Amino acid sequence: MSTVEQKQPIDAGEAWEVVDVEQVVAQLGEVDVAYKELMRVPSLSAGVYRLAAGSRDMQGPHDDDEVYFVLSGRARVRMDGDVRDVRPGSLLYVRAATDHTFFEIEEDITLLVLFTNA
Repeated sequence: MSTVEQKQPIDAGEAWEVVDVEQVVAQLGEVDVAYKELMRVPSLSAGVYRLAAGSRDMQGPHDDDEVYFVLSGRARVRMDGDVRDVRPGSLLYVRAATDHTFFEIEEDITLLVLFTNA
């Protein structure tokens, strides 16, 4: 997995910030799997996650609830054994400790990811 070097993520010291997500996505490059954290504050964090077509999503269950919003691409997702197709505009909620993975990635998929910080 690769990360993109840019300004540090927003932290609890900032009152507000505007992040150009398209610019961050453009900086992710051609690596198969990339994640860039955009912000981290006490109650949540956000990032952009990109998986190239045909790549393998190696993530496991997380300690926090999360929401994915598909910005571009197509794939399938398995959550606790249930399988769904996802495409631009799909919104996924994944409860903490839920086994989940993206697979059969037909087109490079880019996701906005929001984590709660329980």
